[in-house]
Amino acid sequence: MAKRRINLEFPGSDGLTIAGVLEIPENTPHAFALFAHCFTCGKDVVAASRISRYLVERGFAVLRFDFTGIGSSEGEFADSNFTSNVKDLLFAANFLREDYLAPALLIGHSLGGAAVLSAASEIPEAKGVVTIGAPADPNHVMNQFVCDVPVIEEHGEAVVSLANRDFTIKKQFLDDLNSQNQMEKIAHLHKALLVFHSPIDETVNIREAEKIYITAKHPKSFVSLDTADHLLTSAEDAEYVAATIAAWASRYIDSTYGVKQFESNLSKGHVKVNEKNRAFLRTVVSDHHAWFADEPTSMGGSDLGPDPYEHLLAALGTCTSMTIRMYANHKNIPLDDIVVEVSHNREHVTDCEGCADSPKKIEVLERSIELKGELSPAQRKRLLEIADRCPVHRTLESELHIRTELVD
Repeated sequence: MAKRRINLEFPGSDGLTIAGVLEIPENTPHAFALFAHCFTCGKDVVAASRISRYLVERGFAVLRFDFTGIGSSEGEFADSNFTSNVKDLLFAANFLREDYLAPALLIGHSLGGAAVLSAASEIPEAKGVVTIGAPADPNHVMNQFVCDVPVIEEHGEAVVSLANRDFTIKKQFLDDLNSQNQMEKIAHLHKALLVFHSPIDETVNIREAEKIYITAKHPKSFVSLDTADHLLTSAEDAEYVAATIAAWASRYIDSTYGVKQFESNLSKGHVKVNEKNRAFLRTVVSDHHAWFADEPTSMGGSDLGPDPYEHLLAALGTCTSMTIRMYANHKNIPLDDIVVEVSHNREHVTDCEGCADSPKKIEVLERSIELKGELSPAQRKRLLEIADRCPVHRTLESELHIRTELVD
């Protein structure tokens, strides 16, 4: 499946900028997911990249980002901690909420898994939480630099080597880890939970997955990753995780996802358009429905919904089809199916006053109608005449005035 990759930035704590990547499938996404990477990794670590890509191929939009002080995000790693990671997740969820759709899925790898478990209660739109090789308690991460803990406690900080890179760890980081009440949050998750873990994980023992699973309440599921390593470096393992997430999530994300995120108090016949982001994405809300309007990526949009002209063409096409069907049913005409296709173009006017000096164009909506069934020539002719009586057709061809008022 084709996809779109959007490099983006959004505000985080203390005015710092968080860098992320949003990958969107070519067609309208089933849902948006938020991915939290492992400790000291980044949004482009192999596991995060592969799982996100495979999820996009299965119809999900995925935002992954660098935590504060990591990768392209601003800030110093030494000043970050588990609490700041959770805050970054909440800022990322809010960015999706304001500019696209709030995440229905929260996915976390290793310490990122602990972070999504902690943040989940503050993201009400999320239906499911997925952890991959995650510790039950965030302070488990201290096992990766346990020999340096006494130095950090005594001197307030120390440079430690993690994955062949040096990081400054401060005492505030340890204090923050020890202050977490993670098991209480897991026990009151109130969301579907999917736990992945490898029985041979040498970084986070599988007993951590057992603690998470036992503490959490249903619905909950556990999937063993058999021979996988902690960082999920095998492409086959990453694809398996993504395929399982997609199948599992379909049980908890229904067809009304997204629509429920918009409340409407509009009366019948009214439509409200709200700006969803500072580009072209808009939410369109009527009395009982909500959908997106957008522009294609070639125009700088995200292509998450029809563009304005496609809405216009859809109005004429749907009204035409409905009007023909209503007449055929009323007259007992054996019409099996109707296919209406509408397009828009501009044509030069050749017969008008002054056309030779100043060429003019007119707007043309071309409509093709296919009528299926055992219909007589007279019935086909009559149904074609009825098409021109559809209310939208009449509105577009009548003398139309648009009145605009500025609302304070």
